[in-house]
Amino acid sequence: MERLVSLQTGVFMRTAPDIEIRSATLADHAALRELLPLLADFDIPPRRDSRHLWEGDAELLEAVLVGKVATSFVHVAETRGDTPQIIGFVMFSMREEMLSHRPSAHLEAIVVHPDARGRGMGRQLMLHTETEVRSQGAESLTLHVFSRNQRARALYEAQGFDSEVIRAVKWL
Repeated sequence: MERLVSLQTGVFMRTAPDIEIRSATLADHAALRELLPLLADFDIPPRRDSRHLWEGDAELLEAVLVGKVATSFVHVAETRGDTPQIIGFVMFSMREEMLSHRPSAHLEAIVVHPDARGRGMGRQLMLHTETEVRSQGAESLTLHVFSRNQRARALYEAQGFDSEVIRAVKWL
């Protein structure tokens, strides 16, 4: 059975009672590291190496978990019960907004295990992130997404993100 949870935004979301979103700990490192390659689970652009899409996030993840980065955070979605399993996570950093320099946050990574996709877990992690960064004073939340990553783009558009900047690459 699902339950309704009221967020600070005034939005109500459905959350399964068998899922908990909590701060990550160092004990979660191996499970989170195993999920990171899923960041390249889409039709990646030509001339891109899939490892480049997640290796930097792996370094940030480790730095956050050992307490070296005070402005970045990792939260995990975990099943409840006798044998809890991490089914997704989100990593975000608090930073200035690029143009206005106002307090902001940046979504570094969001990953949902393939077995948990299609059930609203990505939406739950995004809404959780919005609540968290808002409570830390952020006035906006930014992210980067490849144009070919249709699944991620659909999630972000459904959550009200505006694609206001286009980054172009010309290989030489």
